[in-house]
Amino acid sequence: MSTQGMMRDVLVGLVPLILTGLVVFRGAALAQMVICVAACVAAELVFTAMRKGPVSIKDGSAAVTGMILALSLPATAPWFVGVLGSVVAIGLSKVIFGGLGQNLFNPAMVGRAFVMIAFPAMIGASAYVVQDASVHALTMATPLTSLKMSGVVTPLGQLLTGATNGSIGETGALACLLGGIYLCWRRAAAWQIPVAVIASAAVISLLSSGFSISAVLHELSAGALLFGAFFIATDPVTSPVTPRGRWIFGIGVGCFIMMLRKLSGYPEGVMFAVLLMNAVVPLINRWTIPEPLGGPVPVRN
Repeated sequence: MSTQGMMRDVLVGLVPLILTGLVVFRGAALAQMVICVAACVAAELVFTAMRKGPVSIKDGSAAVTGMILALSLPATAPWFVGVLGSVVAIGLSKVIFGGLGQNLFNPAMVGRAFVMIAFPAMIGASAYVVQDASVHALTMATPLTSLKMSGVVTPLGQLLTGATNGSIGETGALACLLGGIYLCWRRAAAWQIPVAVIASAAVISLLSSGFSISAVLHELSAGALLFGAFFIATDPVTSPVTPRGRWIFGIGVGCFIMMLRKLSGYPEGVMFAVLLMNAVVPLINRWTIPEPLGGPVPVRN
């Protein structure tokens, strides 16, 4: 599969999430998507020109990075948050490493991590709630914040359909599943990674909740777990190349997500979980790439 074909499949897989975001957050979601995609494409042009490299926007990777970054942000985030996140995602996480295929960390998550640290008041948990907003979802706390701060469990039906607050792309669990299954069916994403993320998170949730099935379903459907499992952790550049390595990587992401959700002050942990596991991908590849038949190739002096 060509890079262009893979990026096209990712954008098609994101359509259910985009539509859900537009229905829930309306014009604010559309503005965030346009800003991030345009800023990522512009940043790709500028940074590749600075490196005197070939123009690479035709492969669609910059547009995919921009769309995933936009879907990971709250609809209420100011425009400059999306622009700065896009510049960092493309400039510091991708082009500086040599461009597409050379980066170690997921570009969209690096951009999101930067703006989360730089503007905590604008994209932190409290920034999602706007009491006097005309959009109903924005007047509610996110499901994970409600659970962590107040012990309130959001009904499963709302989590599945997207009638909740949260980042633009994470609110509809059914939309994430639909787009994610399409992505795996098209082989644009390695199915082992989302299965491992979901299974490991489900097992930890089951054990920590005293074998409560409803708690497991809430944990899997709330927040960005499904969005991250299908569309972020499966980035082919920043995930392992072997099937066994993908299982290890996915299990690591799922464990880190649950560890951060349960033990840290953050209600969500997908972004940090993916970045942490990105850092050990070279080591996982080294562990899991099988030896050639007949043993290792001897090194010539």
